[in-house]
Amino acid sequence: MRYLTFSILLLLGAFTTITSCKDDDCTEITWYEDADNDGLGNPDVTLSSCEQPSGYVADDTDTNDDGVVATGGTPVSAFDEFNPDAVTVSFDGDDITIVSNALPNHTSPYWSEDNSLYIDAVVANIDQMSPGKIGEGSYTVTVPASPEKASSSSATGLGAIGISVTGVPIFNDEEGPNISLSENVASGFDYAGGHMGPTGYHYHLESADVEANTTLSFDDEKLVGILSDGFLLYGRKCNATDDYPTDLDESGGHTHTTQHGDDAFYHYHIINEFYVGSYIILFGGDLQGTPNGIM
Repeated sequence: MRYLTFSILLLLGAFTTITSCKDDDCTEITWYEDADNDGLGNPDVTLSSCEQPSGYVADDTDTNDDGVVATGGTPVSAFDEFNPDAVTVSFDGDDITIVSNALPNHTSPYWSEDNSLYIDAVVANIDQMSPGKIGEGSYTVTVPASPEKASSSSATGLGAIGISVTGVPIFNDEEGPNISLSENVASGFDYAGGHMGPTGYHYHLESADVEANTTLSFDDEKLVGILSDGFLLYGRKCNATDDYPTDLDESGGHTHTTQHGDDAFYHYHIINEFYVGSYIILFGGDLQGTPNGIM
């Protein structure tokens, strides 16, 4: 009986030793708080632990982890901002289709002189204005009613990357294949931030602060348009704070409420930085959602 008891004690001691060794061998790793539950962690709020703590993740790339969680899709009221003479919006289940004839409802020197919206150049350098006149086009894009951020971002290409509230297509920061927009070319843009190209009139830049501009966003929180991944693009300021947002990601996006409802959702802002010279680009980053073709 004494030998049996002694054997049991040896086994218990060995088990305790093994368990202790396992505990001693634990290598703690750093976990990052995921306050908005998007799977990305805040690099400034960490815990060290062998096992993943609740509310923390291994990723440390979240630049917008303020605890504001997306609670809604694209607010329907935002589409009331679009020019009804140019843009038709239809809803079909989980999809939204935007169709535009690309004819803006503002003045421009790019209109034909016999058009009632024609004006002499206000900010455009006449010598740098591109040839051609504003004419009817056709742009169609179908996006999800509740777009989601993709697992990886997507670079934009040449051509339309979105449709503005005026109906004019939005272009990125390139003037040609691997050719960035230059200050010289931008000097020929009208006050709306647009000019002519092979596919027609389109915007690259934020509009100018001139008396003629009664429609477009300049240094404010107005809606600018919708991009091909389904996320809305707003002006430089955040409606919720009446100031420039400080939590934007590399594409100018964040999750917050807007003037179009109480539900928070991911959207873009024009980034409050000069792109070239005194010009501010509408959108020069990668799309954070899944792009849809604009036909």
